[in-house]
Amino acid sequence: MWSAFVLYLRPQKVEQERFVLKVLAVFNIKGGVGKTAAAVNLSYFAAREGRRTLIWDLDPQASTTFFLRVKPKIKGGGKGLLKGKRPVESAIKGTDFPGFDVLPGDFSFRKLDRILEHASRPEEFFMRLIKTLGKYYDLLVFDCAPGMNVVSETLFKTTDALVVPTIPTTLSLRTLAQLGRYLGKVGESKLQVLPFFSMVDRRKSLHRQVCLEESYAGFPFLQGTVPYSSIVEQMGLYRAPVAAFAPSCRASLAFERLWLEIDRKVR
Repeated sequence: MWSAFVLYLRPQKVEQERFVLKVLAVFNIKGGVGKTAAAVNLSYFAAREGRRTLIWDLDPQASTTFFLRVKPKIKGGGKGLLKGKRPVESAIKGTDFPGFDVLPGDFSFRKLDRILEHASRPEEFFMRLIKTLGKYYDLLVFDCAPGMNVVSETLFKTTDALVVPTIPTTLSLRTLAQLGRYLGKVGESKLQVLPFFSMVDRRKSLHRQVCLEESYAGFPFLQGTVPYSSIVEQMGLYRAPVAAFAPSCRASLAFERLWLEIDRKVR
């Protein structure tokens, strides 16, 4: 059953800000690397640890939105949101978990590239929205669509860190190297890039061998790894983060450790 309520946000007066808004983008050029599972589960643990967390589903497939039991639709679509024709706050939906909200995906997001291509400074769209969201949240997580495009290139200029799920295979490492070369070419080499090994199957000798790498393409890997697990695939059945229905499984514990490590890195 779709969750259809809108969360109306009102700034609260507080004596002191607990956290400064941090912005993460869960990104990979390659698809099928566990990106959405990572984005949802890391956001869940951030909220559980006390961060007011918003996940923004930028993928037109809207898998994150589906996992969180929210209808994948934004009135006016992505154009209305980025052009300021609709307040970003009005598009945000609550989830079943305290302190954890979602800005849903929308099929119109497939056209965001065209919108940003015609802007003289496309990063200003996201900077304006991020500034607005900083009134209400401590953590903003972008679940990005796979591939290199204008949206991802713009996010490189507006996020604190890229979290890069990487399967321990040759092709996945190759895309990490491509990302490194691109960031160096466009002058974004100082952007914090946090790759980690995802969907690790220790039964495979290649996975075991690659996981011995401490860094690749100039990027040190996070110590936390996420195992390949059929339980992660069951997120589609339960439509919830792994810890909500299998809190003691290896994957849940791995995502929790990974979040704590990322939190230390970006804070």
